Amino acid sequence: MTAIVVIEKSNLNDIVTIESKAAGTGGSRLGLKKNDKITVKDLLYGLMLCSGNDAAVALAIHIGGSVEGFANLMNQKAHDLGLVNTHFVVPHGLDNNGHYTTAYELAKITDYALTIKEIKNIVETRNYNVTINGSSKNISNTNELLGNLSGVYGVKTGFTNGAGRCLVTACKRGELDIITVILGADTKKDRTSDSIQLIEYANKNYKMINIKEIIKEKFNSWQEMNRKRIIINKGIKKEIELEIEEMPYTTMAIKNTQEDNIEIEIDSLFYLEAPVAEKTTIGTLKVKINNETIKVLNIYCKNEIAKKQVKDYIKEILEIYAIT
Repeated sequence: MTAIVVIEKSNLNDIVTIESKAAGTGGSRLGLKKNDKITVKDLLYGLMLCSGNDAAVALAIHIGGSVEGFANLMNQKAHDLGLVNTHFVVPHGLDNNGHYTTAYELAKITDYALTIKEIKNIVETRNYNVTINGSSKNISNTNELLGNLSGVYGVKTGFTNGAGRCLVTACKRGELDIITVILGADTKKDRTSDSIQLIEYANKNYKMINIKEIIKEKFNSWQEMNRKRIIINKGIKKEIELEIEEMPYTTMAIKNTQEDNIEIEIDSLFYLEAPVAEKTTIGTLKVKINNETIKVLNIYCKNEIAKKQVKDYIKEILEIYAIT
């Protein structure tokens, strides 16, 4: 979250002068001293590759004016992302009352972070040279799976006495792109082996499907069969044009055994009274897997259908006489 806020709120080329509060931060460090000069970009690499707590505080002061000010920005972003079990007090994650999250919400933060090109580039980097006061210093990524397990391209290790050994991993093999989260492991070996087990389990048991294509096919088939059955009483048009709410994602992962258990249920009104406004909801489409509803999409009237006027009835009568 620190990296997200920094990238969204600053210029990566800005030069930061390190204050004593940042230089004195304990735990894992980039090795900053008071009055050191370093770019925001290099501080981000120090933050994400070697868990530099000093880099975190330096960035917080630079962006938020203080650790407290930066924490407010973090919490605002957490709110924007819909997180309800996450609260930030510090930018580095060292144990602190009121500073917490969950495995699920860490995965949501990671999923968002990986849409930011700069963050993705950082977390998949194994070694990097930062420049402090004009001198180069090589740092290495602490993620033990990066470069050692097929498909892994990030994300971040962690450790405090309160949290234990933690590891968030992103792994892409073929179309399947997954995030795993391990919290509270007793040892580094445990977090590594548990992460590998989760990754291998997911890749063995899950597959990607094009859910948008399945919905489109089912809806078009239903529409072909039912559109003429929908009566628009007193409507100037006899047939209704329908459209469905856009699915927010194209593909999704499902268990291999669930592919035959995907159901599309469509409920619709079959009688409407004109006038019918554009975008009037006339029904819903439910996407279900193993009888569990995973998404509900609205079905709309695509265009306005006006009510017949006297002249329209006269025209209809004249057309009937013309035919006879």
